[in-house]
Amino acid sequence: MSEFETTKIDVIVVGAGAAGLLAAGRAAELGARVLILEKMRTEGRKLMITGKGRCNITNDATPAEFIKHVFPDGRFLRNAFSQFYTKDIISLLQKYGVESTLERGGRYFPASNKSLDVLRALLKWVNELNVEIRTGQRVEKLLTENGTVQGVQSNGIIFKAPKVILATGGKSYPATGSSGDGYELAQSVGHTVEKPIPALVPLETKGNLAQNLQGLNLKNVKAVVWVNEKKAGEAFGEMLFTHFGLSGPIILTLSRIVVAALQNKDIVEITVDLKPALDEQKLDNRLLRDLNEHGKKQLVNIFRNWLPASMIPVFIEELKLDPEKMCHQVSSNERKQIRYLLKNLRFEVEKHRSFKEAIITAGGIPTKEIAPKTMESRLVKGLYFAGEIIDLDAETGGYNLQIAWSTGWLAGNSAFFE
Repeated sequence: MSEFETTKIDVIVVGAGAAGLLAAGRAAELGARVLILEKMRTEGRKLMITGKGRCNITNDATPAEFIKHVFPDGRFLRNAFSQFYTKDIISLLQKYGVESTLERGGRYFPASNKSLDVLRALLKWVNELNVEIRTGQRVEKLLTENGTVQGVQSNGIIFKAPKVILATGGKSYPATGSSGDGYELAQSVGHTVEKPIPALVPLETKGNLAQNLQGLNLKNVKAVVWVNEKKAGEAFGEMLFTHFGLSGPIILTLSRIVVAALQNKDIVEITVDLKPALDEQKLDNRLLRDLNEHGKKQLVNIFRNWLPASMIPVFIEELKLDPEKMCHQVSSNERKQIRYLLKNLRFEVEKHRSFKEAIITAGGIPTKEIAPKTMESRLVKGLYFAGEIIDLDAETGGYNLQIAWSTGWLAGNSAFFE
């Protein structure tokens, strides 16, 4: 084992992702000599795939509204948001040539629709500030003495510094480097870890209903989660059918409830309301009107007024109806069945997909062990946390990246001043 001889290091940042780059940049802006140690061969691997490669930078929600989308306790972020928020990350990226555009749902994306542009801008920023980045460096050990950080050991080499920021991510998308290393480092110096579970993750369903609808994307529908036959949550918006089950924004949002219930061995079902704008009575009136107006048409033809084309044969099969039946021959009981299925397309959830497909990790270092005004460990002086390693996760829409930006910036700021 050897000691790393170089100019004195003030702050070591472990991880060159969104949170790590913000932490390093802010500390360096204030005059700190910063070293980033990244175990992968390139920086920002996970940042590159966010927003399906487009990078959903942030969301324009007010801090009070934003916090409602964060679990288990978004209030922990109030101080971080008061110091670095949406306009700040947009301004920083703009300074380095990345213009942002606002899309529906308050989501900000780079105008180029390229995550790479966001990463390049952040790397240019930290490089201008003389931050040293060493890739291929897996940190194996935190060095402490009398409850105070002294540095880290990486690839058998000792790197000394009075401040260390852990920004190692969670366990989602492990191929990008976030394989849970940070949890082990934190535990080695006394921290506890709330069990990491996949969040914002697709769901696998029983039967072949979803499989038969594979590739179909639905907009403006409502999905409801039922746990042991009791309503546990709902979301309105867009979803997708896959070869294994359900995905898309509203399913990912609801997956937090589903994963927790499945871990508890509960029975979980999801119903999809294909006509959420119409209550039962209004929908029945519409069905009756359409059936009467087109009495001499075959039932399969009138379904085009109610459903996407690819869904019709699957829907009729579920109902066990004769597609060639004339509309005027449809009984009131059959109409009731159609109405019910339009409002309650039901799927039993068997399991969730793995960390390999989870956008974010729920669980991590409990917020009660971190000072919200500084992101410093309450157990080890000079140790800070930023990003997904903290037990905070949010819905889709740019919320999770903003948590990384804000906690990273605050950790870097505090590491210089504290």
